[in-house]
Amino acid sequence: MTTITTRTVEYPADGLTMIGHLALPAGVDRRPAVLLGPEGTGLSDVERRRADALAERGYIALAFDLHGGRYLSDPQEMLARCLPLLADPDRMRAIGHAALDVLRTEPRTDPDRIAAVGYGTGGAIGLELGRDGVNLRAIGTINATTTGRPGEAARIRCPVWAGVGSEDPIMPPAQRNAFTAEMQAAGVDWRLTVYGGALHAFHHPPVDHPTVPGVGYHPQHAQRAWRDVVDLLAECLPVTEVLGA
Repeated sequence: MTTITTRTVEYPADGLTMIGHLALPAGVDRRPAVLLGPEGTGLSDVERRRADALAERGYIALAFDLHGGRYLSDPQEMLARCLPLLADPDRMRAIGHAALDVLRTEPRTDPDRIAAVGYGTGGAIGLELGRDGVNLRAIGTINATTTGRPGEAARIRCPVWAGVGSEDPIMPPAQRNAFTAEMQAAGVDWRLTVYGGALHAFHHPPVDHPTVPGVGYHPQHAQRAWRDVVDLLAECLPVTEVLGA
């Protein structure tokens, strides 16, 4: 692990001023980078800590914003914003590109070595960047087995890993099957991990506000899913290439 520094970054997207969290490892050299997307409720300390953990492993990490600096604790408000967003690939791509531009313009980011990791809505945005043909080294998603417009998955140029809870009513087996069929038909290097007994957002520690039905924390699978994310990055975006280890 390494000493890190963090700062907030403001940038325009979706008609809002987004407020992201950038975490950097010690040093001045260029590093591989990770674009980190939050659940539909928006950027919180959970994602900030994950970005910090990635920086401790040697990555430049940007946890991006969805709602102009707001965290939507009201489930109905969250759904009112996220459902139209998830139905609009171009809006998702615009939000993703705006954050990606911030990450790429960080002087220490190696622009040719970037991965996208996201949860829920943030994961769907990462997938849409892939379907838009963005040069990524890997895409990792949890709770985001979303499908795209016909044929566009063929533009994905990197391995895709998806994790989902077996009991997730928001991403049920039919949705998972549609996602894997899309990936397979497009010739994508894909993997799907199903975490037995887990609900939607199983990776997210309990919150002190109402949630949509079907959400529940599963501490063992949360740890396993994080290890799976770290393993994906180690395989597709190894820090050792730049550290010389």
